[in-house]
Amino acid sequence: MDISSAKNSPTTQVKLKPVEATPETFEDYGQIIESSKDGEEFGPRDAQLDLSKGVPRFYIMRLTERKLKFSTITHHASVTQCLGAIGGGVWFLGVARPSIVEVDASEHEGPKFLKLHRGTWHAGPLFLDETMDFYNLELSNTNEVDHTVHDFKKENGVAFVIEK
Repeated sequence: MDISSAKNSPTTQVKLKPVEATPETFEDYGQIIESSKDGEEFGPRDAQLDLSKGVPRFYIMRLTERKLKFSTITHHASVTQCLGAIGGGVWFLGVARPSIVEVDASEHEGPKFLKLHRGTWHAGPLFLDETMDFYNLELSNTNEVDHTVHDFKKENGVAFVIEK
């Protein structure tokens, strides 16, 4: 979808149909990390991380009221980021390749953990529950020094809604 500049136009709602995140459907944005047997050696199915530009931070973030709509999207150009829901609930992530050309929606459920490539634009996690907890792996200062935001509503007159 081509999003042209529309700063003074009314907001247009664009509906996104989610696609189940699989290694094939998510490869342009990152990796799907699923369970493996204990003792398996490191390989291509493991998260291929780049946290070399600072101190890694692994934490649990509690999110509230993150319904299936968004108008801003962000990326981290210097590092990878990992996200996963605790408890296996259904959640969504709006994603775009490292340059904003089109926005897609991915659906995630169960024991999946997402590793986002450096520069992958993302909006979310989004979900229908009132509150969800997520594992998050990034750098301790990612949101201060490596956090670029694009506001589609302000810059393009567009807001996205994920159809479930």
